[in-house]
Amino acid sequence: MNIENIKEKIRDIPDFPEKGVIFKDITPLLKDPKAFKFSIEMLSELVKNWDFSGIVSPESRGFIFASPLAFKLEKELIPVRKPGKLPYDTYSISYELEYGNSILEMHIDAVQKDQKVIIIDDVLATGGTTKAIKELIEKAGGEVVGVACLAELTYLKPRDTLKDLKVSSLIEY
Repeated sequence: MNIENIKEKIRDIPDFPEKGVIFKDITPLLKDPKAFKFSIEMLSELVKNWDFSGIVSPESRGFIFASPLAFKLEKELIPVRKPGKLPYDTYSISYELEYGNSILEMHIDAVQKDQKVIIIDDVLATGGTTKAIKELIEKAGGEVVGVACLAELTYLKPRDTLKDLKVSSLIEY
């Protein structure tokens, strides 16, 4: 198994969720246990030497990679969700997606003051979601050490949006 095998498991879905967007579908990767395990192992290698105690991840596809990674690395898992999904008091942020606007929420006690965390997601596109999550973490008093993702859409230039963050990805498009 290698990174090219993983890349082959991600299919393009044109015009989803709207015309002009090429959606990176990870479900074929998830259907292959060896490929999925390898992707978690490789993400673990990307971040294992970073100084952090928690993994922050947005719903829903980010959870797929962040959960086993938090388990493997014995780190806290901190979910960031869509509005109304978290039962306790939350911080909230509104932000722009590549095809619209959205809102994210995080429990107010999810990240402690001065806690170092990383952000894990499946696909890094424009960097807008990651930037919004970083702002939520900072609002709580935490610090984002970096972001790691399965795939990065370099043609959308997410690193321009995330200039002040360490960014690592397994696959680049």
